[in-house]
Amino acid sequence: MVKTNRLAERLVFPEGPRWHDGRLWFSDMNAQQVMTLDLSGKLETVVTVRGNPSGLGWTPQGELLVVSMVDRRLLKLAPEGLQEVANLWDLATYHCNDMVVDTLGRAYIGNFGFDLNTGEAIRPAEIVMVSPDGEARVVADNLLFPNGMVITPDGKTLIVGETYGSCLTAFAIEADGSLSRRRLWAAMKGAVPDGICLDAAGGIWVASPVSSEVLRIVEGGDVTDRISMPASTYACMLGGNDGRTLFILTSEPPDPFEGRNWHGGCIDTVQVDIPHAGLP
Repeated sequence: MVKTNRLAERLVFPEGPRWHDGRLWFSDMNAQQVMTLDLSGKLETVVTVRGNPSGLGWTPQGELLVVSMVDRRLLKLAPEGLQEVANLWDLATYHCNDMVVDTLGRAYIGNFGFDLNTGEAIRPAEIVMVSPDGEARVVADNLLFPNGMVITPDGKTLIVGETYGSCLTAFAIEADGSLSRRRLWAAMKGAVPDGICLDAAGGIWVASPVSSEVLRIVEGGDVTDRISMPASTYACMLGGNDGRTLFILTSEPPDPFEGRNWHGGCIDTVQVDIPHAGLP
């Protein structure tokens, strides 16, 4: 069994990890905080997002972009505070979630598609693309809970985890940012994709909450590595000084009597052989 190192704990619901500028950036969603974590375990709060933060990214100018989930907005952190880049209320079927931002500053954002917490029937959802000038449009639809996304190093392919489809789905990225030529990248058995990240050999690390693990999967569906965790695993990211530190974000089910005071979220690390590649 692979042994991981506990780097942070007593978080609420850590999600959306990104390695940037020598630190791990992530959203503690239900605590409404965007935070950073360095390799010594030091935590810092960057900004509060009242609509619950999720996906993170950066503009080509280095400005932080944040998905605000429940009000379905893309925000930018400016010196004077958070500013709205785009309102996705009329484009996203339900709460927004993860995001990947390409090198041109185009943000691709998924959403739930349905109210997960009330047991509403599953409905397909969209990926919305927001251009740097704030123009937003649907670039893919009929996805079953589009969640974590990566873009390959050549900038030509976007791969998204369909949580309720138990698969990874690939699209070609066209010159205008549109997504085309949809294809199955990998079907998953006994696991579902939440957050994902890409390595330099073309493998994808997948956080699977239902099986409490991270697994490395290659195109076609073969699993090369599995790391079991003691709690539901919602996100992962390769980073560190050489790109070989795998950050694993977990959370225990919340105590109904504690609500946002529940602190069962943790971040662990483990060293892997193949470094990070692509985006995020």
